[in-house]
Amino acid sequence: MEQIKKLVTEADWFSAFNVLKELRTDLTEESYLSILTEMQSDGYEMYAMYNNEKIVAVIGFSWRINFYNKRHIYVYDLVTAKEERSKGYGETLLSYVEKLAIEGEANYIALESGIQRIEAHRFYEEKLNFDKFCFSFRKEI
Repeated sequence: MEQIKKLVTEADWFSAFNVLKELRTDLTEESYLSILTEMQSDGYEMYAMYNNEKIVAVIGFSWRINFYNKRHIYVYDLVTAKEERSKGYGETLLSYVEKLAIEGEANYIALESGIQRIEAHRFYEEKLNFDKFCFSFRKEI
């Protein structure tokens, strides 16, 4: 049986670690908890998609507001466990977040995806009707 659950306890967070680590490969359990705690103080929420009581996908996002996206949900993390991909779990999680965005009167759902993630881009653009509208830049310091 499939269900979506908000992850709120430390035990919940650690239950999602192995799936999230497939996307964020540089995380250790220690850095994960430290960063997650700080992100949550800034409004980050994490949800998991369960199938038969096993986490198969994870989404993490925050409510944001700025001049170009107005009130929006920014998705930081969306990952489906490798062995569970192409079963609709990512789409289900994004649809769930879209309902939250509509209820919260958001103007957009925004996210970034690595340049190399061509299949993810196709998923966002073709299956979910996201628009590619800008480039994102960063400089390591």
